[in-house]
Amino acid sequence: MELMEILAIVCTVVGVVGCVVPILPGVPICYLGILLCFWSGADFTTNQLVIWAVVALGVTLLDNFLPAVMTKKFGGSKEATRGSMIGIIVGFFLGPLGLILGPFFGALIGELTHNGNDSARAFKVAFGSFAAFICGTGIKLIAAIWLTIKIFQVV
Repeated sequence: MELMEILAIVCTVVGVVGCVVPILPGVPICYLGILLCFWSGADFTTNQLVIWAVVALGVTLLDNFLPAVMTKKFGGSKEATRGSMIGIIVGFFLGPLGLILGPFFGALIGELTHNGNDSARAFKVAFGSFAAFICGTGIKLIAAIWLTIKIFQVV
């Protein structure tokens, strides 16, 4: 096994982990693994590389905008959106449960800060933020696993 192929596998592992760790851009790291395979001689076409690049970019953009869109769709304020992002970051340091509950409680606290007298609305907004986090993570995992399969088919 060549160094480039080993690095591609490392990128794959880090990329899949990056799908649940908010600091790491998981799908772009998996795409880097695809490029390393290509540079080591894997038989990928230019069309495949472009399609995978578009998927990686699209998933990354979707993941970055989905929490804000869903929070607003559920009636959230800017404070709720900010709270959700802060909740994701704080949740990272609290382990897996923190990653799951961080966006919810961040949006809840943010919305209560903005509109403290409507707890029902705040819970609805927090659920929207939580749903966006779960959807975004799921989409990233699907894309990363798809790229991982493509890498392991050629390594």
